[in-house]
Amino acid sequence: MRGDHTAPDSIVLKVPFRIVKRGGRKEVHLPPDAPQHRDADDTLVRALARAFRWKRQLDTGTFATIADLARHEQIALSYVTRILRLTLLAPDIVEAILAGRHGPRISLAQLQAGFPEEWDAQRALLGLSKLLLH
Repeated sequence: MRGDHTAPDSIVLKVPFRIVKRGGRKEVHLPPDAPQHRDADDTLVRALARAFRWKRQLDTGTFATIADLARHEQIALSYVTRILRLTLLAPDIVEAILAGRHGPRISLAQLQAGFPEEWDAQRALLGLSKLLLH
C-alpha cells in the first residue's frame, strides 16, 4: 500500500462481454479464456453488463442524459440510475461477481438498495475481503 492516499482522477474498468440473442432472450457471453463458474448469478451478471454498456453509451455521447437513455430503453429513470450505480463497485467485486466467487450474500436487490462509494466500505458491507476475491 502506498503512503499517499490520493485517489486517481479516473479508473477505467473494461469488462469484456458480448450480448447474444438466443431464442428471444439475451445472454451475456464472457470470452472463452475468462474464468467461468456455474455459481455466477445470471441476473446480477446481466445487470452489470447492462450498467457498463449504458455507462459507455453515456460516456461516448450516444445519449446526452440518463433520462434520454431511459426513454430510449423504455425503462423507468429510477431503475436506470440504480443499475448504473453498479459501475461504482470496486473492480475486484465486479470480477468476483462475473466469476461467481461473490457468495450468496450479494444479490442484485441488495446492491440496488445502495452501497457506499468507497471500495473498502463496499467490501465490509458485502462481507468480502480483498484477499478472498482473488
